[in-house]
Amino acid sequence: MKLWSESWSNGDAIPARYAAGRIEGGAVGFSDNVNPHLAWSELPAGTRSLVLICHDFDVPSRGDDVNKSDREVPADLPRVDFFHWVMVDLPPSVGAIAEGEYSRGFTARGKPGPATLHGARHGLNDYTGWFAGDAQMAGQYFGYDGPFPPFNDSLVHHYVFTLYAVSVDRLAVDGAFTGAQVRRALADLVLGEATLSGTYTLNRRLLRA
Repeated sequence: MKLWSESWSNGDAIPARYAAGRIEGGAVGFSDNVNPHLAWSELPAGTRSLVLICHDFDVPSRGDDVNKSDREVPADLPRVDFFHWVMVDLPPSVGAIAEGEYSRGFTARGKPGPATLHGARHGLNDYTGWFAGDAQMAGQYFGYDGPFPPFNDSLVHHYVFTLYAVSVDRLAVDGAFTGAQVRRALADLVLGEATLSGTYTLNRRLLRA
């Protein structure tokens, strides 16, 4: 399997238009939050559906120092996964996702789901948990919402898009399912997979380096 994008090359910095957050005029705020173009080829024989997951594996495991202007999040702090996009049941006849097809702009309280284009289903991304305690933003965040790492993190964050070729038409997850649930449901069903990665930071020190 092969996975690629016209939006950036594998391993490169992700342009700000595909992120949920950016620095503009010296301040951190919401960005265009456009989903990137993705295309794939060479699906394995027997592929009956596709699953797409985008996750950031550099998220701080504790929020004590997150977004504090007088300190940085330590590089040696243990890191956890944060899911930015979870989609299942995408037909193998679909060979690409167009830029902006699933997301243009950041939607307070989240985009609707789980039903989405091409008969696929969206799961919850982890902004659902991030905004859970915010009265203005709390809600169920389905579909794509891009990078918005802490502006004071000492690590550049890595974002991995993984496309799975699956041997069933419908993955055994229901309702407002999560990325972790999809990973468990994929056990013994994956015929092949391909990845595309990119990096992103809002740390001004790192941007100047």
